Amino acid sequence: MNAKVNAKKEAVVAELKERLSAAKGAVFTSYKGLTVAQDTALRRTLREAGVSYHVVKNTMTRIAAKELGLDELCDHLEGTTALAVSADDAVAPAKVICEFMKKNKLEDAGILTLKAGLLDGRVIDVAEVKALADLPSREVLLAKLLGSMQSPIAGTVNVLQGVIRNAVYVLEAIRKQKEEQASA
Repeated sequence: MNAKVNAKKEAVVAELKERLSAAKGAVFTSYKGLTVAQDTALRRTLREAGVSYHVVKNTMTRIAAKELGLDELCDHLEGTTALAVSADDAVAPAKVICEFMKKNKLEDAGILTLKAGLLDGRVIDVAEVKALADLPSREVLLAKLLGSMQSPIAGTVNVLQGVIRNAVYVLEAIRKQKEEQASA
């Protein structure tokens, strides 16, 4: 029976290691007092954003974290712990959870609180998770980047058009002057 229990625990640790190592972004939360309706709404919102959300055992998570060299994460693994992970979007877990907490006023009540996060394999604290959540979405950042890249290009094109236009006027004036000289 002990071998079966150990095999199950090893499988849980292996799964946690896989999730944590594949995560671009992850957030650890405490969910003490979260109602079933709130939990369901949170899970739905996370799922729509492509984020998986699971309650995790602290002991198993500590083992996985240590094996991945994320020892500083162990200090945050006390009490109830849930893990929101995205392998595609580093910002999504933080953004969705923080917005949900604000919208439902859960953090002030101590119902849903942040513990720590992961950003591309690095442990981040609560302040960094909140800062990450405040970042504009990827699409907005890309649009701003594209806009800033187009602005100098558009300016350069306008300058070149002006230079060409002036050159055409000068060449036209020279042509007219030579025609006048030839006819005189």
